[in-house]
Amino acid sequence: MQKSSPIVSVVLPVYNGKAYLKEAIDSVLNQSFGNFEMVIIDDGSTDDSADLVRAYDDPRIRFYEQENQGLAATLNRGVALAKGEFIARQDQDDICLPTRFEKQIDWFEKHPEAGMVGTAAEIWVGRTKTERVLQHPTEDALIRFGLLFHNHFVHSSVMIRKMALDDVGGYSEDSRRQPPEDYELWSRIMRHYQVGNLPDILTVYREVDGSMSRTGINPFVPNLIRISSENLAWVSGYSEDAPEVVALVSLHQGAYEKISKGVKLSHVLKVLKVAADSIHAESEGVVNALYQAVSRERRKIIYHYFNWRSGGMLDKWLKFCIRVFSKARVLN
Repeated sequence: MQKSSPIVSVVLPVYNGKAYLKEAIDSVLNQSFGNFEMVIIDDGSTDDSADLVRAYDDPRIRFYEQENQGLAATLNRGVALAKGEFIARQDQDDICLPTRFEKQIDWFEKHPEAGMVGTAAEIWVGRTKTERVLQHPTEDALIRFGLLFHNHFVHSSVMIRKMALDDVGGYSEDSRRQPPEDYELWSRIMRHYQVGNLPDILTVYREVDGSMSRTGINPFVPNLIRISSENLAWVSGYSEDAPEVVALVSLHQGAYEKISKGVKLSHVLKVLKVAADSIHAESEGVVNALYQAVSRERRKIIYHYFNWRSGGMLDKWLKFCIRVFSKARVLN
């Protein structure tokens, strides 16, 4: 019999998700770890998603309907309604494999100071399995360094300590900070809590058109640059508006139009070094892996810097060389 206070609360927002919703719900109900509740919120769907959820007769499901408020607001309502110590995210078109919750709870028991943990995921296109896998770093220091620039978690794989969500204020509903609402939240969590990823493939991430997180106008890159600049400022001590900080983030994204004309490569690389040195202090056991990650980022920034300074000629030259080399191999 399920306890009155579940350990895990699964938050599943729904918006016109009928196509894959049953698979998503069933994958949660079939978990090997049974002490959970599932908070499902229909965010103003115009299809039959709500009817599909109502057809379930399972005491673990708590179903709510509302007028359309968007993903971030719906997730925050789900977290507010949750009774569990941990929040497990689940998307309407993804699948969690049977031992996901069990392994994540076991990880939290071994990492009592941690705030969140994700998993690796295999990628499907519709109902077709691909050979592609989303595999992110597993150690805290490596994830922290990666989060300076981009997302290192599969959103529908994460389990978060509810206390951590309460501490940082949940998902941002500010339009200037979403999307990517997930990366924005992870960035705030990693400033206060340890984070991790399980290497196990415990999630199926489905690529579909028109999903809840991929509809509407997408201001993704400008928001990403803003959040990444904040992350670098946090770890390095620089101002988030400093030209060399904005240049570092913009070079990483290939967004050359954001770079100030007079910025020097040496200043940009200094920001990267200061940030890496700060994270290095907490990288026990993964020093070599962190060094390799920093070296890769440094090479990427140098390449983009000279490509920016040359007006894109370096990129054009590289593509030309690849075409010539490919033709030569065919002829030989």
